[in-house]
Amino acid sequence: MTKIAKIEYFRVPPRWLFVKITDEDGHFGWGEASLEGHTQAVEGCLEAWAEKFIGFEADDIEHLWQVSYRGGFYRGGPVLMSALAGIDIALWDLKARKLNVPIYQLLGGKVRDKLRVYAWIGGDRPSDVEVQANARKSQGFNAVKMNGTEDLGWLDSPNRLSACVERVKAVKALGLDAGVDFHGRVHKPMAKQLVAKLAPLDPLFIEEPLLSENIGGIKDIAARTSCPIALGERLHSRWDVRPFLEAGCVDILQPDISHVGGISEMRRIAAMAETYDVALAPHCPLGPIALAANVQVDAVSANFVIQEMSLGIHYNVGGQDLTSYTTNPEVWKVTDGYIDLMTGPGLGIEVDEEQVRRLSKDAKAWVSPMFSGPGKELREW
Repeated sequence: MTKIAKIEYFRVPPRWLFVKITDEDGHFGWGEASLEGHTQAVEGCLEAWAEKFIGFEADDIEHLWQVSYRGGFYRGGPVLMSALAGIDIALWDLKARKLNVPIYQLLGGKVRDKLRVYAWIGGDRPSDVEVQANARKSQGFNAVKMNGTEDLGWLDSPNRLSACVERVKAVKALGLDAGVDFHGRVHKPMAKQLVAKLAPLDPLFIEEPLLSENIGGIKDIAARTSCPIALGERLHSRWDVRPFLEAGCVDILQPDISHVGGISEMRRIAAMAETYDVALAPHCPLGPIALAANVQVDAVSANFVIQEMSLGIHYNVGGQDLTSYTTNPEVWKVTDGYIDLMTGPGLGIEVDEEQVRRLSKDAKAWVSPMFSGPGKELREW
């Protein structure tokens, strides 16, 4: 066992935050602590922890997780859990690389050799979905996800929902499965109507029909429809997830490994969901390190069903994409809707450190979009 010698973090375009941990013997691992729109807050947390954890045993991943989570009195939430995720993923990568095995071998071993994946189409204000869906089909995908609507008022014209129905019809006509993300921007008076309109089209899932803060409303919608309800990107620990499982209002859980404290907590959440017969479909519109970390948990989780990929997502601008920052981007090749399980040590990807350090210089923090209504009132993004 060797002690942690250095913890570094790198803000890189388009909107990601990478973490590197090095031990006294020169072993290293990479993690991802990306929290869209809140980069500086996570960096502040990492700065404090970078000093605190020097000298800790790098192999003691669970001890470091517990110290990070419980040791500061205040706990949970997106900022702390995203910072913790970066450290946790890096420690798993370091340990598995040192042992020359994939991380999934340290989690009990794989239960599958390939994983079903999906990609985004349509953008924040969905359009051109038929063209984009055909492009995804040519890339090897057989499932996609799109935003259901543009921004909506709390009570908007029912006519604004019809366009969503037509987009889903167009994608389904191409033989693709389609998940529809309400993105929390559809409030209850409209969400009830839209779910009912979509049900005959058999969407793959309805994502975040309401914001997760409104568990009563989600439970009500779940009781009204046969559409699978997916959510979880704004739940940051097993304690956040628990009431949704107990309420029976989620069918597909979508925790984000960069927001829930990393591989350690994602594995626990996946096991919790399995006991409720709830499927696992991790949220990941982020970078290659986060996706590789998800794959390690997907590989060992019996209830895994499909993995989000950020390849070509509308937020990846400026030349950087999922295939950036690594020297083996071929691991993300999609064939018949699946990617093969990586077999390399650690996360299974090789980070291009020179590119990370070069592009992190003067990198700007990504700013979340904000939508406004006709009266300049703030609407949900």
